[in-house]
Amino acid sequence: MTEDRAERPELFLVSDGTGETAGHAVLAAATQFQTRFRVHTFGDVRHEATLRRIVERAALARGLIVFTLVNESLTQELRRLATEKGVPVVDLLGPLISAAAKRYGLMPQFRPGLLHSFSEDYFQRVEAVEFAVHHDDGANLHSLFQADIVLVGVSRTGKTPLSMYLAQRGYRTGNVPIVPGIEPPRELLEIDPAKVVGMVVDASTLLDIRRARMRQLHAPPYLTYADADALRDELRRARRLFSTQGWRCMDVTGRAVEENAARVIEHIQFGQARD
Repeated sequence: MTEDRAERPELFLVSDGTGETAGHAVLAAATQFQTRFRVHTFGDVRHEATLRRIVERAALARGLIVFTLVNESLTQELRRLATEKGVPVVDLLGPLISAAAKRYGLMPQFRPGLLHSFSEDYFQRVEAVEFAVHHDDGANLHSLFQADIVLVGVSRTGKTPLSMYLAQRGYRTGNVPIVPGIEPPRELLEIDPAKVVGMVVDASTLLDIRRARMRQLHAPPYLTYADADALRDELRRARRLFSTQGWRCMDVTGRAVEENAARVIEHIQFGQARD
């Protein structure tokens, strides 16, 4: 029997910014419960009248309010209105800001939306994403030397998703495929080896990935692309190339892109990473 939508517990997210901070926190907390929540997000809240309407809705729904307000007067008003209506509230940012201010003797700015404001870091990430798009799958090799990170590997080892994730973290990332029977491009071999990470995947896992790809493309199943012996030979040659060039070799089998990104960043920053 499906859960009645009207009976789901309701959460009201209130922010004077985008509401993304509260959204991420609530999503993490919600995974601990074997139920589905109805989540209502109210961003860019700057007026007491808006708070009143939200609290009234939350009271009718017997909901819980989670807020990330940095404006002190709005915070006090929300607490007052919620108390009047008997609605519980959770302040995600206030206690942390207060604790940091007290501990380090700092004065908070109390400016809404700073996390998502346009900044040098924001434009750096935009530039990095553009770089990754333009240097995906061996494209634009003439400017690959400008990369912070270069990922190398045989087909279907997850180079593109990892490149895009690293780019969103602000790292200009290119990726270059290792193609059987074709020498690696000169531009790749001239890159500082410390920037290059070779990616490998367990042979049986990679075989399953490639065969699934072949089925999607309705390609003949007997091509060497999805042949077990040919694939193992590809991986051996790739590992040999990585060793010869002094590139870090990273096995990404069964690991999430976030974990692999952390390992790559650690390697780039400290010259080596732990497997």
